Amino acid sequence: MLPNSQYHQYMQQPTGGAPNPLAALLQSAGTGNLSQQFPALGSNNQAAAVAAAVAHQQQQQQQQQHPGMSAHAASNDPYGYPVLMNTSASAMAAAAAAQNAMPAAAAAAGNKAAAMNLSFLHQDHQVQQKLAQLEEDKIYTLVLELLNPSLREQALLDLSKKREQYEDLALVLWYSYGVITVLLQEIVSVYPMLTPPTLNGVTSNRVCNALALLQCVANHNETRALFLNAHLPLYLYPFLNTTSKTRPFEYLRLTSLGVIGALVKNDNPEVISFLLSTEIIPLCLRIMETGSELSKTVAIFIIQKILLDETGLYYICQTYERFYAVATVLHNMVSQLVETQAIRLLKHVIRCYLRLSDNPRAREALRQCLPEPLRDTTFHAVLKDDAATRRCLGQLLMNLSDNGMN
Repeated sequence: MLPNSQYHQYMQQPTGGAPNPLAALLQSAGTGNLSQQFPALGSNNQAAAVAAAVAHQQQQQQQQQHPGMSAHAASNDPYGYPVLMNTSASAMAAAAAAQNAMPAAAAAAGNKAAAMNLSFLHQDHQVQQKLAQLEEDKIYTLVLELLNPSLREQALLDLSKKREQYEDLALVLWYSYGVITVLLQEIVSVYPMLTPPTLNGVTSNRVCNALALLQCVANHNETRALFLNAHLPLYLYPFLNTTSKTRPFEYLRLTSLGVIGALVKNDNPEVISFLLSTEIIPLCLRIMETGSELSKTVAIFIIQKILLDETGLYYICQTYERFYAVATVLHNMVSQLVETQAIRLLKHVIRCYLRLSDNPRAREALRQCLPEPLRDTTFHAVLKDDAATRRCLGQLLMNLSDNGMN
């Protein structure tokens, strides 16, 4: 081995401050042949000495690297270090197992929380079902109380309040024995108070509660046709024909209009055909002229729905007298709206005019008789935030222009 080689220099370097035994042996043996430099190959004693020196150095290095090593691990026992490694490996395995157990524990906790949540939701659903069942039982009890004259007034009030909460109330009312007859009795019993007008507030409230239940029947898809086939709307027309402006009568007219409005709002041609066979149009026109703002709004809504139906538009425009009656009332309403600026009414008035302009004969007439406030900027301020109604008014003026519909 060359004295200046890297291996020779490595052998000369101390390890951890202790002399290198191999370097000492090599220095004492000189730099002869290979067998002389590695006497362990030629002498058992020298080999044992080298092995002992190497083991001693390894023990010192282990003590420096693991100062906390036990005496058993630092001894000459050849199994001491493997024991230490096995112990460290066991500790690492335990730590890894603990880390792996953490997600499992978290998942278990999450599953438990989810199970508790599902249990709570299930219990809440059961509570809601019980409450719904109790409410339904209450509805049936009130319907039965309608048949008892002494309990009827309060039952009418309570049921009228619950008609929006129980969607099948119309079916219960229609198919319960004697209930519709009772409601008609409540309506007919008020007729003697219409002329002369002697209806008071208490009686008006009672009959209006009965009308509210009829409105529920008229509004339901499964009972609407049955309601029409029984001609029940005709029982309401005497109320619409009243002219008294007292509050009991106004409330009675408004509630009766609500029943008719519930019929027409679904755009059912059968409903329109039925109404056209009655005097509903002149009744609504009278209310549009003399009623309160709210009654006027519901009445013109009914007229608008009739006009939107092809049969209704044709019926109104079929004769000059019918068209003139409708156009005159609309014209008078526009004159009133110049003062009141009631936008709800104005919306319906404009839409009625727009629909009339779809008929060729009515369009020619409107070119001559459309109110001037609808042509100028009279309602510009009130319609500034209502883009839909402005578009309807613009379309109406376009239809009536010379370049409009022909």
